[in-house]
Amino acid sequence: MKLHWSPRSPFVRKVMIVLHEKGLVDRVELVRSVVVLAAPANPDVLVDNPLGKIPALVPDEGPALFDSRVICEYLDGIAPEPAMIPADFDGRIRCLRWQALADGLTDILVLWRNEVAGGDYANPKICGSYETKALATVARLDAEVPDLAATPFGLGHAAAVCALGQLDFRYGGSGWREAHPALARWYDEMGSRPSVAATAIEDDGAAIMGDVEMPLRFGRAS
Repeated sequence: MKLHWSPRSPFVRKVMIVLHEKGLVDRVELVRSVVVLAAPANPDVLVDNPLGKIPALVPDEGPALFDSRVICEYLDGIAPEPAMIPADFDGRIRCLRWQALADGLTDILVLWRNEVAGGDYANPKICGSYETKALATVARLDAEVPDLAATPFGLGHAAAVCALGQLDFRYGGSGWREAHPALARWYDEMGSRPSVAATAIEDDGAAIMGDVEMPLRFGRAS
């Protein structure tokens, strides 16, 4: 299999966590693929994903798969153990709900950074909306730490790890840890899991936008 990959992408990281959990890492060729929203589409990625986004997985057989959620479901199907999505209905919905919540936060963090990178062209109303949603979503994750901690590690946990990792990576001065210490402790505990430790975000210097100072401050608004 081939995976369009980046060491800085939170959605790629989610796929990599699943690959590590499943013991499938050695079966995947990682292809470094740079994609930036405010730049021309990467032609090498477009060949496999017409949306021009990563991750994109090219299986040994069948069409290319895109969107981390679809890829993770595929990997959970071809290697059923350990299950990343519970088979029982209630457990499955709980897992996919956490994934939706965390992926939504990751989307906000990525899109907001792209908006701020526009400088004077950034829309303050859009930025304000992103801030409100980011604060509310992190607060919701914090409130659900007891349930996350009591539930076996799955795709929802992986998505939450990736979203909080994006906060640390791109929003280092936001103060989310101080505002939500229980969530920060849970995240740090997850960091000792081999699949999480092996996929820690790395800045490989391939950023096109450069440094972007993000205004998110949890202590100020909470």
